[in-house]
Amino acid sequence: MRGKPPFRGGSKLTALIVALVLAAAGAIVNWLQPSGQGGQRSGDRPGAPAPASQGKSGAAPAGGVPAGSYTLTGMIVNVADGDTVTLRAPDGQRRIRLDSIDAPEEGHGADQPGQPYAEAARKNLADLVAGKTLTAQCYEKDQYGREVCALILEDGRSANRLQVEAGYAWAYTARQGDYLRDQAMPGLQRQAKAAGRGLWAGQNPMQPWKWRYDCWRQRQCG
Repeated sequence: MRGKPPFRGGSKLTALIVALVLAAAGAIVNWLQPSGQGGQRSGDRPGAPAPASQGKSGAAPAGGVPAGSYTLTGMIVNVADGDTVTLRAPDGQRRIRLDSIDAPEEGHGADQPGQPYAEAARKNLADLVAGKTLTAQCYEKDQYGREVCALILEDGRSANRLQVEAGYAWAYTARQGDYLRDQAMPGLQRQAKAAGRGLWAGQNPMQPWKWRYDCWRQRQCG
């Protein structure tokens, strides 16, 4: 007995089914993909910074600067020295002590003479921030009631870091680094010292915290 002849249309039917399945899968993928995004949302780009919040705790850090617990925004209306400014906020003026740095001391009368490069440090900071509306990433208040903050420029850079990088402030490493939140500062200081910038062009520059003790308290200003 001869068997049945093979079904000639089988291969065509299989190809048709495969084509329909592939077309359906493609339609599902296109439907799920956001239009104009190539499957990638704008906030998911590698390295894209998170949007910064202002006036809230845990504000996003700028340029790797440690995040503050709160922010202040306003015009810088006074630059007292190389690490202290006054910011005019909507609720009044705030004195700001730049965090993680210590600039050469300005003089305060005959009993508290100033350090070399103190005025140069004040002028350099004033050139960066005076008259500008900036945001400060703040951490706490110090014993004098000043806000201790990183002062962020319009381009996102830290004025604190720029003072050290230019050789107009020290990384504040006193008390075994208790005042040093921004760990980039010692490296910036080494670079400034190697390049002989700012106070590093002088002879035997003294740390401001040592100057305050040796000169102002012990009267040894050599």
